[in-house]
Amino acid sequence: MKTLHIKTFGCQMNVYDSARMADLLAPLGYRPVNDPARADMVILNTCHIREKAADKVFSDLGRLRLDKQAAAAEGRRMVLVVAGCVAQAEGAEILRRAPYVDLVVGPQGYTRLPDLLARLGPPAGQRVATEFPVEPKFDLLPAPSADGPSAFLSVQEGCDRFCAFCVVPYTRGAEYSRPAAEVLADARALVRQGVREITLVGQNVNAYHGAPGGLGRLLRDLAGLDRLDRLRYTTSHPADMDDDLVAAHRDVPALMPFLHLPVQSGADRVLKAMNRRHTADDYRRTVDRLRAARPDIALSSDFIVGFPGETEAEFAATMDLVAEIGFAQAYSFKYSPRPGTPAAELPDRVPDAVAGDRLTRLQDRLNADQEAFNRACVGRVMPVLLDRPGRHPGQLVGRGPYMQAVHAPSRTARLGDLVDLEIVAAHPNSLSGLPVGATADTRVCA
Repeated sequence: MKTLHIKTFGCQMNVYDSARMADLLAPLGYRPVNDPARADMVILNTCHIREKAADKVFSDLGRLRLDKQAAAAEGRRMVLVVAGCVAQAEGAEILRRAPYVDLVVGPQGYTRLPDLLARLGPPAGQRVATEFPVEPKFDLLPAPSADGPSAFLSVQEGCDRFCAFCVVPYTRGAEYSRPAAEVLADARALVRQGVREITLVGQNVNAYHGAPGGLGRLLRDLAGLDRLDRLRYTTSHPADMDDDLVAAHRDVPALMPFLHLPVQSGADRVLKAMNRRHTADDYRRTVDRLRAARPDIALSSDFIVGFPGETEAEFAATMDLVAEIGFAQAYSFKYSPRPGTPAAELPDRVPDAVAGDRLTRLQDRLNADQEAFNRACVGRVMPVLLDRPGRHPGQLVGRGPYMQAVHAPSRTARLGDLVDLEIVAAHPNSLSGLPVGATADTRVCA
């Protein structure tokens, strides 16, 4: 047996891709290990959406160089692979700065890993696979394997939206939707392995067009599978929330009442400069439609502050939108110029100190809203899918309908169980629950 360590940066699609790389390498005898220093192969599956994410890759490569040298001193060869969107965008730069890297493979090229490894030889750093293959990469992947009761399932890749700040169209390519029959076959395979919750993933997942009726129809078809209890999808674009998809939130009980719907800004001029193709009021109307269809739905979002030219009044419009909508969770960042994107050429850069101050104020509000949402869950009974051990003995952790981690005692439950828990305590990023009817002395604190 050979050993494999994969470190994943960024989005859920990268999490999915890392799992598929492990599936591709398993027939070659690779088994996962947690310690990269002891691995025969290390893969960094990278994200290029922000500058800091790319910087972390080169920082990790510096440490891995020492691990690779130590392995060579022991008579072992460590194969070092950089995959993902940084590999796609900066393959030549990776090899220039880190010539000890053996393989550079983009998001569409990792399906060739077995072949590339078979042909790998000295000198290192001479294998680069960053072309976009003609055949869809999904045709080259084995059947998916499950590692627990929840799984990601890719249904769509690439993006045609071309937001001014985003590198995804350049690193992932044009939108491609998998045929519904393939998605259903993969879902059945996952369910046979014990998966009870599937999250459909894509760069712009609600632009899915692999079946008549789009994502709404696909969700209805998946909900008909026996023993598949829960469905989610991410990440969405507000302009692609069509009526059929909104209706699915009303009609499909398995579809969880939680949606990540990025808005980025509450100011229309900024949204136009970002090429988001929606206004703040468009976003409000979409939220109203969703809440009319599913009154208990909770929302998450993404925000960028300090976009070129953003004024204090425009930032205030974002704060007003946050206060009006009320988000259960959110991700917020200072604008990070990415080479090759239109926004990187815009004038009127917001000073870093100003952007940092705005980010602090926004995050303070978002964190307060998240904590308030969590506190409002206390006293409710929620179905929780237990998917991992807790930090403390006798504790399991799962996900509730709204994506919070929920800690519970394991006395009467097992991993993979979907149990009703009474929420007894709220924390900034999690909840504590007890089996319905349990006494307080059985509680295990988070």
